[in-house]
Amino acid sequence: MKESQLDTCVIGAGPAGLAVARALAERNLPYTHLERHAGPGGIWDIDNPGSPMYESAHFISSRTLSGFGGFPMPDHFADYPPHRQILSYLRSFADAYGLTDRIEFGVEVENVEKNADGTWTVTRADGRESVHGQVVVCTGSQWHPNIPELPGEFSGEVRHTVGYRSAEELRGKRVLVVGAGNSGCDIACDAARTADHAVISMRRGYWFIPKHLFGRPVDTIANSGPHLPMWLAQRVFGALLRIINGDPTRLGLPKPDHKLFETHPAINSMLIHHLQHGDITAKPGIARTEGRTVHFTDGTSDDFDLVLLATGYVHKVPVAQQYFGDEQHPDQYLSSFSREHQGLFGIGFVETNSGAYQLFDAQAQLIAGYLHDARHRLPNAERFTQRIRADRPDLSGGLKFVDSPRHTGYVDSGAFVKYLGKVAGEMGWRTEGQPPPVRSLRPAEATA
Repeated sequence: MKESQLDTCVIGAGPAGLAVARALAERNLPYTHLERHAGPGGIWDIDNPGSPMYESAHFISSRTLSGFGGFPMPDHFADYPPHRQILSYLRSFADAYGLTDRIEFGVEVENVEKNADGTWTVTRADGRESVHGQVVVCTGSQWHPNIPELPGEFSGEVRHTVGYRSAEELRGKRVLVVGAGNSGCDIACDAARTADHAVISMRRGYWFIPKHLFGRPVDTIANSGPHLPMWLAQRVFGALLRIINGDPTRLGLPKPDHKLFETHPAINSMLIHHLQHGDITAKPGIARTEGRTVHFTDGTSDDFDLVLLATGYVHKVPVAQQYFGDEQHPDQYLSSFSREHQGLFGIGFVETNSGAYQLFDAQAQLIAGYLHDARHRLPNAERFTQRIRADRPDLSGGLKFVDSPRHTGYVDSGAFVKYLGKVAGEMGWRTEGQPPPVRSLRPAEATA
């Protein structure tokens, strides 16, 4: 059977996989959808084995700017929805578009293999195989923890936050949280409230952006304008943060060694609060450990029972790593089209400074538009195939991101969205999905 007559295999039914399934279904493109867990939702189902979700987790982008195109989050959701509301939203989305019944649940993919004729063989864990014209890998980027070695010999407990669930795990313990990403800040705040002693260690200083400004979610203010040149936005909002938060070194935080927006944003209102109230202490990086004692790079030391590593994740793609290459940042055109292997796509591996769902939607729409045109042998498809191989746009938005593994291949959301729109416009493709056909199934019916 020719590649153009075969269907597309979508692997994973988290937010990225659901966006792809909708985009394909909207164009009546045949697809097979596989999900290893018992329901849609991916990491947002806290009961999924291996999920990094924890009880205090909330979205770091507001509900206003976080929904898929054509399917906004309902007004009764919190400004920054907790994980259970996000899961209900994703499942309502899947139901509203008729996606749920098309997913094969409890099916784990073991391997993806490229065939000599350009088709793809997908092998399930039970040994069954199927051949597809294309594969879209949506297995997620937060399942495989990045676990650095602690220098020295620490005799207490060391865990990565991928296995953390509840603040109750910290009660009665002396806790050190290593890392100041958004989950690290959340969990440090849990420790501030429940641990006997709480410390957060960070190797560099960060700009802490409050979740609300003037009573509004901060991203809605930035989105509604005025849209300033990046250099001016850095100055204006940097000055505003200095007014709001004061001198971070007064609280023991390192001074940021970079301009605002040059690292992944730390959007958290509570860490500053707990530092101001003495519930938690900030320390620099770890120099060495000895027994239960951790020595920091400023010459101080402290004793701990538990070290929680909030040190992020690597973008492993175990089902097809040989085709995706680098585990930290797969080299894909527009973070979704394989440059080397035609018919291979991946969504969910982009690192950027905004909410993800609208980006997933735009990427899914471009993939589906491309597959539609290829299936119907339209000239657009070959034109885009050449573009995948040759086009390397600058998506930094004028920012000079810090030199760290996480920021390898990092893109500025504004520049990314603008370029996705430009490409889609040239190809005649849309960048967001349509409203569901049955209005009564809109997410307003979703329960919190």
